Parts: sequence; C-alpha cells; structure tokens
Amino acid sequence: MAKVAFLDGPRGRLAYAFTPGDGPCIVFLSGYRSDMEGTKAVHLEPWAEARGRAFLRLDYSGHGQSGGVFEEGCIGDWAADAELVIRHVWQGPVVLVGSSMGGWIASILSQRLDVAGFVGIAAAPDFTEDGFWAGFTEDQRRRVMEEGGVALPSAYEDPYIVTRKLIEDGRENLVLRAPLPMGWPVRLLQGTEDEAVSRETALALLDHIDGADVRLTLVKGGDHRFSDPACLKLIETAISEVLA
Repeated sequence: MAKVAFLDGPRGRLAYAFTPGDGPCIVFLSGYRSDMEGTKAVHLEPWAEARGRAFLRLDYSGHGQSGGVFEEGCIGDWAADAELVIRHVWQGPVVLVGSSMGGWIASILSQRLDVAGFVGIAAAPDFTEDGFWAGFTEDQRRRVMEEGGVALPSAYEDPYIVTRKLIEDGRENLVLRAPLPMGWPVRLLQGTEDEAVSRETALALLDHIDGADVRLTLVKGGDHRFSDPACLKLIETAISEVLA
C-alpha cells in the first residue's frame, strides 16, 4: 500500500496516499464520515498499480487521518480539501471515482479540474437538502437553524450532528438544480437495496448530467456499501471503460 503523506490545509493537515503511474490519475473520493481506508479505496489502489496507473485516495478534513473537526466541516470545505490534494500531487487529467458523498464532491470538482472520466458509486448529490432537510420534522429544522444543529442516529456508529453550516453550505453547492455538463465518459453504479441512497437519486443524477456517454447500472440486491466481490468487479469495469 502507498505510504500515507500529509499536506497542510486550511482546517488542519490533510492525509492522502498517492501511487505514481501513468495518467489519467484515478482519484477515489470517499463518503460522508467515511475515509480512505474503506474497502473500495483500498481494493482499487493495488488494482490501479498493477496496471501502471496513478492512483490517489485521501481524507477530507475531519475524516480519517486528516486533522480538523468533522462537525465544523461542510460540502464546500471538503470539496476544497480534495481539490487542494489533487492539485498538489497531480498535474493533468483525472478520473474521478466518487462513493456516496464522494459522488457529490466529484460532481463539484468535475467543473473545476481537467477530467477524463467520472464513476459514481451510490452517488449522493445534494443529500443535505434532498435527504436531511427534506426529511426533518419542523422541530428538527427549528433546532438546526436556531440551535445550530441536530443529532441523528447512525446505523453504523454513534449519533452524529447535522449542523446549520452543513445545510446552508450544501445549498450553495447543489448540482441537481441545473444541467451538469460532463463531456467525458460517465458510469453510475447503484444498488437496488441501498438504504442510504435511492435509485431515484441515481436517476436524477443520470438525467442532469449533460454528456454523450453516460450510463447507469442498477445492481439488484446491491446495498450502499457496494463492496462485495461482484460489486468491486463492476467498479473495476466501470473505471476501465471510462479510461478506454
């Protein structure tokens, strides 16, 4: 595995692992409260290296091995963190591979970087508005706006805080309200039994992407983790297709 390195960021040092190789560089962007040690990121690193391909995985501020406080971050901050690391290690085209929130981050960065391809895995664009805010009760909305945040239970670990900053910044970074130009191959992967991101979200992203080569694959029975051997193989195939 590539050695973890650090780069000073505006909210603390940013951790990343870069494997040199040929371009375009494959960049893995992980999800909300996830990190670069997840199954998919760790699986793809040796896969890319075996093909001589440059590969980058990273932790946003407040995530994984990076510094900063998670509750103080937001979508715009995390997109800026990823952009800073990408530009630090690589000059040239990239293939953005975004998992869950990483799919939203990738959608934002696709309009800022030299992009050669996009792979979304259970991509969750605009989830702060269409997921959190849309699902909140009036009392939860009041607490977010007046008290600064509300605690939500997690299926995986301790409860977490959704902050006013996260909601308000999310509104500044929505990508499903207008066409999203992507003049490169796009592959979207979505499990039908995903408990966090609905197939309707996948279809909305498909509809909003303005490109000539955009495909969505629905995997019957697939869950949000999308990390079993069959799903990992699908991710490899999707990356290979956009690189081709």
